[in-house]
Amino acid sequence: QVQLVESGGASAQAGGSLRLSCAPSQFTVSRGTMAWFRQTPGKNREGVAAITSEGRTTFYADSVKGRFTISLDNVQNTLYLQMNMLKPDDTAVYYCAATLRLVTPREALGDPYYSYWGQGTQVTVSS
Repeated sequence: QVQLVESGGASAQAGGSLRLSCAPSQFTVSRGTMAWFRQTPGKNREGVAAITSEGRTTFYADSVKGRFTISLDNVQNTLYLQMNMLKPDDTAVYYCAATLRLVTPREALGDPYYSYWGQGTQVTVSS
């Protein structure tokens, strides 16, 4: 059974940085597509960033472009999200997601296209 375990969520000041990690079991990060989503109370889950194993194509939400970087470490079998220049609007529960498919650009930040999900890790950014 595939399990995705996130870590790295914490409280930070605006302008600061955090790095989230996602360590899957029974899933190899070098296959398919992996992504980060986030959700705040009362809002729909939002796609933040995605990365495909083939060619390492990346996709980012406009709200995080230039500030967040998604990456894979095949040796550690881990997905990362480096978050810089944090803003209070980045406050959310962040979820790791994965699929064995290579998603299209249209699908990359859409949650229906992912089969596996982590439990989430809280990121809180204060001004």
